[in-house]
Amino acid sequence: MKPTGPIPQGYDALDGVLAVGGVKLTEVAEQTGETPLFVYSRALLTRKFNDLRAAMPAKLAIHYAMKANPFGPLLEHMNGLVDGFDIASGGELELALAAGVDPARISFAGPGKRDRELEAAIAVGVTLNCESEGEAERALAIAQRLGKPLKIAIRVNPGFDLKGSGMKMGGGAKQFGIDEERVPALVRRLIAAGADWRGFHIYAGSQALKAEALIETQSRTIALAARLADEAGASPPHVNLGGGYGIPYFPGDVAVDVDAVGAALRAELASVPDALADTRFAIELGRYLVGESGVYLTRIVDRKESHGEVFLITDGGLHHQLAASGNFGTVIRRNYPVAIASRFAAPADEVQSVVGCLCTPLDRLSDSAMLPRAEVGDLVAIFCAGAYGASASPARFLGQGPAREILL
Repeated sequence: MKPTGPIPQGYDALDGVLAVGGVKLTEVAEQTGETPLFVYSRALLTRKFNDLRAAMPAKLAIHYAMKANPFGPLLEHMNGLVDGFDIASGGELELALAAGVDPARISFAGPGKRDRELEAAIAVGVTLNCESEGEAERALAIAQRLGKPLKIAIRVNPGFDLKGSGMKMGGGAKQFGIDEERVPALVRRLIAAGADWRGFHIYAGSQALKAEALIETQSRTIALAARLADEAGASPPHVNLGGGYGIPYFPGDVAVDVDAVGAALRAELASVPDALADTRFAIELGRYLVGESGVYLTRIVDRKESHGEVFLITDGGLHHQLAASGNFGTVIRRNYPVAIASRFAAPADEVQSVVGCLCTPLDRLSDSAMLPRAEVGDLVAIFCAGAYGASASPARFLGQGPAREILL
């Protein structure tokens, strides 16, 4: 038997089945008429944001990194909550605009921006987080050709990373951002060229659960921004402190203490160096805001035994939930939170592995977990499916196609 991750708060049993916000997810599946299915909860999205907002300094802006989940109705809902959106492609720009996001509230990061993406962003007034001197020169030339102002910040590759982070985005040689020692010269170049220099974007890592690591990184980021401003001889209008707040996926994971992180950041921002006295600060978060709001529902189509082990074979799989299968950057495969949605209140009494319908042994959604005995027709729920699920999985693999998405 292998343990499973903790089921996020906000899900409960209603008449014995899995529910969220008073809605039975078994009924959602029946009304939809198909599985697999991603279901996202407005109530959980709002609660998560409101709790974070209460924990953070009042003057700190909170941005949504839409790479975590670009589903249109979810973007529309987040647009009414957050202060800004961070995108990573021209395609995401189109989705954000379609959801009604004001371009003035959008910033665009990513190391491989094509000229047509730069042109589209500059044309509507998006802030570019430039990742190299070469990209900055291309952006300057495009803005001049279009006759448009160039709103541009510099993404900095800091000399440190976020301790304990799942993915390290700073420190050492990286494809992201400009090494910190080269930043002041580029600031001066942009200002001299007449660009609307918007400040710094400094992102050191992601999926960290330790408050002390986040606190240390945010403190070092503020100090770095102040030093770069002094060296460049220009105060940044805006500093994006990055994010990196993680969510519990696996057994033993504990949620980030955002109250501690917020209190430390409040103290930091109350006494910033003179170079940052008029600077506005933001954090950008993706999975932290939306990850726990979503659940992936897949139906059992077969139950079989092999060498004494029970396999629940579903109509879903890694083509929708790649991360839950352990094939999205995980070194050692561990179980996401999982439940039998149609028997949510039943006691766990049998070790079962949940596998998908694909013809590959990689297609395993849950491995040897203790669950209520499940049969053909039962619904399986994989939690933490609100981030890096539908859009981060190979939906067309083996001709399966995408799962439907719903915002409750």
